[in-house]
Amino acid sequence: MIVRRVRYEIVSRAIGPILVSTERWRRRLRDRKGGRAKAPFGPPLESTRKLKELTTLHYLTGRFADGAVPVAWVTSGFPVEVLRTLGFHTVYPENHGAICSVKRMVPVLSGAVEREGYSRDLCGYARADLGSVATGNTPVGRLPKPDLLCCCTNICQTVLYWYRALAVHFRVPLVVIDTPFVYGEARPHLLAYIADQLRELAEIAERVAGRKVDRATLAGTMRLAREGTSLWDECLRAGRARPSPWTGFDSFFHLAPIVAMRGTRECNAYYRMLRDELNDRVARGVGGIADERVRLLWDNLPIWFHLRDLSTVLARNGFNVVCATYTNAWAEAGAMLDPADPEGSSARAYLHVLLNRDLPHKLSVMKRLCREYGAAGAIFHSDRSCKPYSIGQIDLMGRLAAEEGVRGLLLEADHADPRAWSEAQAYNRLHAFMELFR
Repeated sequence: MIVRRVRYEIVSRAIGPILVSTERWRRRLRDRKGGRAKAPFGPPLESTRKLKELTTLHYLTGRFADGAVPVAWVTSGFPVEVLRTLGFHTVYPENHGAICSVKRMVPVLSGAVEREGYSRDLCGYARADLGSVATGNTPVGRLPKPDLLCCCTNICQTVLYWYRALAVHFRVPLVVIDTPFVYGEARPHLLAYIADQLRELAEIAERVAGRKVDRATLAGTMRLAREGTSLWDECLRAGRARPSPWTGFDSFFHLAPIVAMRGTRECNAYYRMLRDELNDRVARGVGGIADERVRLLWDNLPIWFHLRDLSTVLARNGFNVVCATYTNAWAEAGAMLDPADPEGSSARAYLHVLLNRDLPHKLSVMKRLCREYGAAGAIFHSDRSCKPYSIGQIDLMGRLAAEEGVRGLLLEADHADPRAWSEAQAYNRLHAFMELFR
């Protein structure tokens, strides 16, 4: 235990930062030699380099975490603040699934569990994660074995069965935060129900970590999480400028710290850097694409394995995704966190995430985003992997067009698995959609 802890600290505090600095130096040399093509995009964000370093260090440190510090695997919408306070190293299988998708590894990983009987109709993140566990293959080197599994049903019910399978495999405790679906506003008994579960979470996490929750430290973590959410919101709001200083596709990647590192100083320092760079670009009139003519809203998760090609086609035609319901969701709920009331405010914040709300609320969010960001059109990604997010999109598209005059396109794909993607069909629809704005 002591040896592992010393190795973990050395990697996280010394070796990791040295490797990241070396890679930064090598990358600068490469950029000087080759340069980078700009059109149809604006100049690349400098913060992207820091994002890569932050992500690299997070996964590098994770390789040495098990046996050194308590490790928890958690869903993206899980109230993580208590775990941070107890010193857990957290792993987010959804973020890992997105990396697997960008690296085009999902068909192979998914195939490994499909041969065991898992259906291809299941979430691509779940199949990628279970496939990675089954085969040991991952683009991040190694994921630490969990001591605790934590899932929250505020994003979907699939996570419940996914994490049960992980609990059987790893033979570790599973904590489930059950969040009833919210129609309108949450009633007091629902908030009390969640708060009770959060207290039970703290007791289990304390047993696994072998220490008690310090209330002052928990309040500090809550404060950091709320501040990080606010900083992320400021970054997104920069996209209201014309031209937008970045694209919605950029923001999908820069979302990673607020999901996986929420409640840490590193996360907040990163978003201060990104916010300042975006505001500087706004002041100088620098856009995320070279010629922004039509601004769009994106609904649902991104198509991770095809983001670059899709963003290029849109940018070449002067179309810029300037806002997204997905990225905005991480800017809203966290604002409800209150350091003076950790359980009560967490119950409200994590119950009110977008995917746990009804369609009228979702429509109101879309309307507001289109107005605030000046979006004239909307792309609805009908996501084979995320059925809760895709339900009702045709009705929402019709209501947005009828009530706000925002033209919509329904694009069928998958956020992780390229086998559910028909490029010719998608681009035929996309080009026809873009013709509507000429």
